[in-house]
Amino acid sequence: MNIHTGRKADTGGWLILLVPPLFWAGNFIVGRAIRDDVPPMMLAFARHVVAFACLLPFGLPAIRRDWRRYWELRWLLVRTAISGLTLFSALVYVGLHYTTAANGQLLNSTIPVLVLLLAALFFGQKLVARQVLGLALSCAGVLTIITHGNLQDLLSLSFSQGDLIVFGAMASFALFSLWLRAVPADLSRIGMLSIQLGITVAAMLPFAVIEYLSGARTNWSGTTVAAILYVGIVASLLANLLYAIGVARIGPAKASLFIHLLPVYGSLMAVGFLGEALHPYHAVGISVIIAGLALSRTAPPAGARHAPAQNA
Repeated sequence: MNIHTGRKADTGGWLILLVPPLFWAGNFIVGRAIRDDVPPMMLAFARHVVAFACLLPFGLPAIRRDWRRYWELRWLLVRTAISGLTLFSALVYVGLHYTTAANGQLLNSTIPVLVLLLAALFFGQKLVARQVLGLALSCAGVLTIITHGNLQDLLSLSFSQGDLIVFGAMASFALFSLWLRAVPADLSRIGMLSIQLGITVAAMLPFAVIEYLSGARTNWSGTTVAAILYVGIVASLLANLLYAIGVARIGPAKASLFIHLLPVYGSLMAVGFLGEALHPYHAVGISVIIAGLALSRTAPPAGARHAPAQNA
């Protein structure tokens, strides 16, 4: 089902999609910060348990009302839960043990590229020239921030096994974004996400148990509890719910471009929380990313049509 909205009607979708990258930027920071205190499978499992427990009371009414529709979409829900929640979280947290922050940001910026490529190769989506140009601009802005304005630094980056693991997470999230568009726009996203989280909790439990039996332990403290609550409630629950709504309103290709805001938010967080200074390359990179997003917004895909109102 094509659930893109028109140029005027998608303004709310664009505003909604400004928020998930902010929450996900915090997720990368938290995941990196507590990597020595919480094993990756435990962190991935715990974040989804927290999100599931918080959302289920709100999702149950929608699940009871539309359970037949959810059952008809059961394999789609399984695919999206495994790709966008289970695999993505597990691979990111494992990869953050072995890769640098610069490489992680660079690899994360491949998601919009992967979405466009996979959409063109396997989903029959035609590439719009302005959309491709907007993607190229936003990629250039990301590279400007990551390399501190010196693109020669890009050549000095080396990639390890951990980088390949993180890249696998990005490919999984790209598939998640594309599969989301097959969900009917009038189906409750709260009910859908509740089911996806339940599937993810069940899928992650064996891996968390195996990790525990292998000797990996969590160093419980106020900091680790706060970190798990953040990645569970903010990065898993709120971010994924808003992203799903955004994809329903403007489509996966355009929605994925907002992921390029991650280094923008990450830079601002580094200033606010770590006391780092802003540099001219930050301003240039942020400006180019925003220009790329604006350019993409002016070019709705051919054949786009209005979708029913979103039922969260």
